[in-house]
Amino acid sequence: MGIQIASTKAVMKHPKLLAFVVILLAIPTLASLAQAQTIAQDRVDSLRQQLEEIKNNQLDLESRLQVLDDQSQPENIEKSLAGVGSTHPEDLREFRRKQLDKEKQSIQQQLALLTTSQTRLESAIAQAEADAYHQSAKGPSVSTAADNETTPTITKSVHPRRAKKRIRN
Repeated sequence: MGIQIASTKAVMKHPKLLAFVVILLAIPTLASLAQAQTIAQDRVDSLRQQLEEIKNNQLDLESRLQVLDDQSQPENIEKSLAGVGSTHPEDLREFRRKQLDKEKQSIQQQLALLTTSQTRLESAIAQAEADAYHQSAKGPSVSTAADNETTPTITKSVHPRRAKKRIRN
């Protein structure tokens, strides 16, 4: 303990040494802050990439839905079954129409799920951007365990106030 006090006094006498010690103590804090900012920005980038993938999937499904709408037209169903011989062509047309309707419903459900995912991702991106902003706005005031061991701390003890009784005459 005596060595620490002597070294603290020596540091106080030499301002350049004091500045050097402060910088040495701040480096781990700044490094952890930069790492936290990088992690927060990486999360934003990852979420944006996921959102882009969802948008691409939506475009693919919407184009497939458009193709199915075109194929569902009665004249297109007839054209698709023109080379198929059957004693009951109306049954074949009905069967084909039901197939197309089922596929359209499936795609519409997928689009609804993607829309929900898109909404969630957009709010997650907004939150992650806010976190990244707050992380970047933090100064080097974040302390680490190493800082707490080497720097002296002054603690003020807090005592609850006692109410004084008034004596009434």
